[in-house]
Amino acid sequence: MTTALCQLLKLHYPLIQAPMAGVSTPQLASAVSSAGALGSISVGAATPAQAAEMIAQTQALTRGPINVNVFCHAPVRRDATREAAWIRRFSPQFAHYQTALPQALTEIYQSFTGNEAMLTVLEQARPAAVSFHFGLPGAAAIERLKQRDIVTLATATSLQEAREIARSGIDIIVAQGYEAGGHRGQFDPGAPDPQLSTFALVQAVRQHTTLPVVAAGGVMDGAGIAAMMQLGASGVQLGTAFVLCPESAASAAYRRALLAAGERGTVMTAAISGRQARCVRNAFCELCHDVKPEEIPDYPLTYSLGKALAAAAAAHGEHGFGAQWAGQGVALARAMPAAQLVETLVAEWQQA
Repeated sequence: MTTALCQLLKLHYPLIQAPMAGVSTPQLASAVSSAGALGSISVGAATPAQAAEMIAQTQALTRGPINVNVFCHAPVRRDATREAAWIRRFSPQFAHYQTALPQALTEIYQSFTGNEAMLTVLEQARPAAVSFHFGLPGAAAIERLKQRDIVTLATATSLQEAREIARSGIDIIVAQGYEAGGHRGQFDPGAPDPQLSTFALVQAVRQHTTLPVVAAGGVMDGAGIAAMMQLGASGVQLGTAFVLCPESAASAAYRRALLAAGERGTVMTAAISGRQARCVRNAFCELCHDVKPEEIPDYPLTYSLGKALAAAAAAHGEHGFGAQWAGQGVALARAMPAAQLVETLVAEWQQA
């Protein structure tokens, strides 16, 4: 099990628990790291002060390496007409749940790009790894992290993005297939998406770059891990597989949705947050199935309304408007402690 990923991060197993914002916790990440894999937290939705506290909590719980994920989305383009129309679209739902309609959309998440305060937090905390989603930061930020001996990873959803990552000096490419749950890591959400499967993307990236490749998307058990390693992946990243762990921050409603998702299936939608993301086919997805891409405001503006609607509906017992992110392999999800899940995955992989 001495892959390049293991060597760079001193891991026993080439497995990464995906850094799911709002779901991953210091308890989840530390349990995974202590079990010999790479636990991850996401500070994409956090302020620098919140990020520093979250990283410190995680580091206090484990001696193992941890990964901290940040969002590198492009600056928001405001469009008052489009934003007002988006708010009006949901007027009947807010009225039904007896909640005032939001007056405006707000930029609830800061991008890591150009965020000096967040970069300083990472430099001071010195986690073993930092990963980037939605794009790449500037060259100076990457170099400053590398000077602190921090291993860097970035998500690619296409061969073009993988090549850009390779040119940037980043250490590891996370090849995110179309099966993956949660947000697509596309650099430009308006660009054509080749929608490559994890199987196809891993092979393409390996053929055209020399960096270690981590396979992400659709892998839920040891057989899936074995298949990706057979393709030459240096490691495998699993997200949906860890959501049902008791250490995750997933709500009871989210957990129930995952357990029922085998029948419902999943769907890719940008209506919840403003960016394409794979979600359990729930009430929000059904309501917005015919929305045109040009009608949706930029991420994370759209997400501010999505969260407000989810909260209004939940207050009245309807939980189908939440961001219930899940990959296509969700029917294979299992509820068990994170360390036990790592042990189970490794045993299944070895058997396969």
